[in-house]
Amino acid sequence: MRAILEHCSGGQIRTIPADGVLLREGESTGRLYVLIDGRFDVLKGNTVVSSAAEPGAIFGEMSVLLNRPHSATVRAASDSRVYEFSDAASFLRAQPEIALLVATLLAHRLNAATTYLADVKRQYAGESNHLALVGEVLESLVSLFPKTVSPGSDRQSDPRL
Repeated sequence: MRAILEHCSGGQIRTIPADGVLLREGESTGRLYVLIDGRFDVLKGNTVVSSAAEPGAIFGEMSVLLNRPHSATVRAASDSRVYEFSDAASFLRAQPEIALLVATLLAHRLNAATTYLADVKRQYAGESNHLALVGEVLESLVSLFPKTVSPGSDRQSDPRL
């Protein structure tokens, strides 16, 4: 995603110290960030779900595009620098090249998620526990009009079971 850096000249450069929080799960900022250097962890609750150290990595795009609060917390794992765009929606409208790169990134993520879930669905076909929800989650990811699915976890039982 280094190609994104070529389009970031209008962004404000911001330094985030190690353990500093860039985005907080549940908050709405309207901001988009592009990694210049350093490393960030992405957390859902207290669980690190991914890390990003590649220059050009983007944070906050889902919140901006869906007009929803941030779905995860993004915390610096080392001293880091980012480009900050305080009005991300306007930035994306003015930079169609960036919007296309973001769409490509999201398409890769969706492909990885659906491939994984299809594999899990095959492995646990016929199960009557919480893994039976995998089919519903998979369907909501690939359908034109997604249903609201909240799969929960082993610690949160699903009221439908």
